[in-house]
Parts: sequence; structure tokens; C-alpha cells
Amino acid sequence: MEIERKFLVRVLPENLNEFKHNEIIQGYISTSPVIRIRRSDDRYKLTVKTSGLLAREEFETDITKEQFDSLSKKVEGNIISKTRYKIPDGPYTIELDIFHNLFDGLLYAEVEFPDLEAAAKYKPPVFFGREVTNDQKYQNSSLTRMNVDDIGDFVRDCLATS
Repeated sequence: MEIERKFLVRVLPENLNEFKHNEIIQGYISTSPVIRIRRSDDRYKLTVKTSGLLAREEFETDITKEQFDSLSKKVEGNIISKTRYKIPDGPYTIELDIFHNLFDGLLYAEVEFPDLEAAAKYKPPVFFGREVTNDQKYQNSSLTRMNVDDIGDFVRDCLATS
């Protein structure tokens, strides 16, 4: 079970470059059910997720570069490119995503929890903005379906309301 809360980011931490990070490219073969392929640096994954926002099942397996390249031909919609920073926060890890290309300027932070009680008790750091966990339009699978002409307005709205 994956239990995570998602937030817009108001301001980037000053010491961001001190944290481990990786470059991610991902696409969706399907958004219902969610079937995603991802390249993270030199690792490749195929992920299937059930429906849900705060909590949902997630199944992930490694794939080869060749499998990733083959499945990339089946991707629907927008390709997502981002840098993901892993920031320790007590017993948790903040995954801070800085989006590139089509979604340049978009900033998300996600924190995964062992259970619903821990998720409910979590106090976000000051650089987090508005919580968007329960709004499906902020899921990456929704970004992939977004009309290219609407992306700029979406990113500006996220920055203005974070």
C-alpha cells in the first residue's frame, strides 16, 4: 500500500543541491488503470497503480532499457521530465520534484508514510505550500492527459496558489 501526501512547493530550500537527486523521465501507457514507465538516471521501472489519492496499491518491477524503449512507443499523452530531490525529514523522506520541459516551473513535494495515522499527524515544513493530496488534477497521470495549450496556465496557477 502506498500512502502519500502531496503538496505544492512555495519556495525551494536554500541548500537543495546538498541533497541526493536524480533525473526522471516518465510516461503513461494508460491512466486508467495507471500503467507508468519511468527512467530514473540509468534505472528503468514499470509501475501499475490502483485508483485512489491518499492511499492506493502500487506494484513496481524493474525493466531493461530495451523494454523501456519498446514501451515508450505506446505512451499516451505528455512525457514528464523532472529532477527529484530526496530530502530527509525526521523519519520520512521528502521527494521534491522540479519539473522541466512542458511543465517547467512546476514544483511538487510528496511524503510517503507507513500508515494513515502517521500521514494524518505529519506537519509539513515551512517551504511547502498548499496540500493537493486529494485533488486528482495534481497527479502525474493527470498531467500526462493535460492539453498542451493549458499547461502554462496550470503551472502559473500552481505557483500563484502555492
